[in-house]
Amino acid sequence: MGEWPVGSPPGALTSPPVQSFWQTIREATRGSHHDYTSGPIGRAIILLAVPMVLEMLMESLFAVADVFWAGHLGPNAVATISLTESVLTLVYTAAMGLSFGVTAMVARRIGEKKPQEAAEAAVQGIALGVIAAVIIGVAGVVLGPALLGVMGASPEVIASGHSYTRIMLGGNVVILMLFLINAIFRGAGDAAIAMRVLTIANLINIVLCPLLMFGVGPFPRLGVTGAAVGTTIGRGTGVLYQLYRLWRRDGRIVIHREQIALKPAVMKTLLRLSGTGTF
Repeated sequence: MGEWPVGSPPGALTSPPVQSFWQTIREATRGSHHDYTSGPIGRAIILLAVPMVLEMLMESLFAVADVFWAGHLGPNAVATISLTESVLTLVYTAAMGLSFGVTAMVARRIGEKKPQEAAEAAVQGIALGVIAAVIIGVAGVVLGPALLGVMGASPEVIASGHSYTRIMLGGNVVILMLFLINAIFRGAGDAAIAMRVLTIANLINIVLCPLLMFGVGPFPRLGVTGAAVGTTIGRGTGVLYQLYRLWRRDGRIVIHREQIALKPAVMKTLLRLSGTGTF
């Protein structure tokens, strides 16, 4: 029930405060435990969409930062990153496809007020991502130089850039985990956390890449390989922060030790939901 304002006649109830558009934007970037099933639909869409748009923007910054610094090394370094990113598109496809299914299942369980089942779906989604990452990683490490050749790289590019390709494909687990665990947060209504994860990962990448590529201070000069190392470390740090948030007890979704077990039936459902999105 509302309260009578001072000086108002009995029966006149106060209305809940109406937030402005910019207040809603600030809340979206800051994050809040908002019940998206109640209140205006438009406001709920803004609260979810703003951090998701910023998240996708920051995901693209990884390659932009790498190419920017690689431009100072020469055209072969830029060609290495560009061709490898083309191959990594397949990894992004798998990651985004699986994230569709994870988001749908987690969101449904959260909406049904079943956080334990939402956590169970999250665990199975992460397990699927790890399995896919191992398969892609082994193939990438073994076939890295050959993949560059298939993409049209010159012998010089293959000679100087095969380590970059192997590290990026071999460490693809951090890409898959970033997508999948952020999908879990979005499905649970914590889109702002997903945005913060990529902010941390990008800041580390932007700082480490030039240090490792050009051998600044105590860092070794790794050339274009340094971009792969910096990017993988940045993304890996973001994944560690994601896992930390999943283990905390104050989030919308919390994973408990006893839930860490493979459940083929749940994994099959996730694959069915993700199949169309992947293709």
